[in-house]
Amino acid sequence: MSEKVTLYQEKMNKTLANLESEYATIRAGRANPHVLDRITVDYYGTPTPINQVGNITVPEPRLLQIQPWDASMLKPIEKAINKSDIGINPNSDGKVVRLVFPELTEERRAVLAKDVKKKGEDAKVAIRNIRRDALDTFKKQEKAHEITEDELADLTDEIQKITDKSIAEIDKKSEAKSKDIMSV
Repeated sequence: MSEKVTLYQEKMNKTLANLESEYATIRAGRANPHVLDRITVDYYGTPTPINQVGNITVPEPRLLQIQPWDASMLKPIEKAINKSDIGINPNSDGKVVRLVFPELTEERRAVLAKDVKKKGEDAKVAIRNIRRDALDTFKKQEKAHEITEDELADLTDEIQKITDKSIAEIDKKSEAKSKDIMSV
């Protein structure tokens, strides 16, 4: 792979990594600690991710348990979870905060699957935009006689192969996440 294409390959890889992290925050019936990734708690005046103020465990498939390292953080953690958009009420026993994930309804699963598909399509658009930027750059270089016509053809071919591979990867990830959500 030429170094001219490597830059665009890295951008496409970042798009795929971003899609994976977005998919990790979508809950699919089972308790997943990543649903808490975007939630911050006020830790002595500083917004801090929940996973940095306590230990998050999954003792049962539909239960998340947060054990703060500092007992005074129980109330702020509960407050942050209540304010968030995950739609689960936290229960506290004075030592740990528990989140019980209810079974997803068929209707909710369909909405989540649609959301997964939309995120996948957005990622594909981002990949295609990266390809377009690469091709524009290569064409300008060819016009400025920095690369030959043959090199342009080779680069175009290379970037198309990387694009096709990235889009196939997105389809695979979207399919797997949708299947995960739709399975009861």
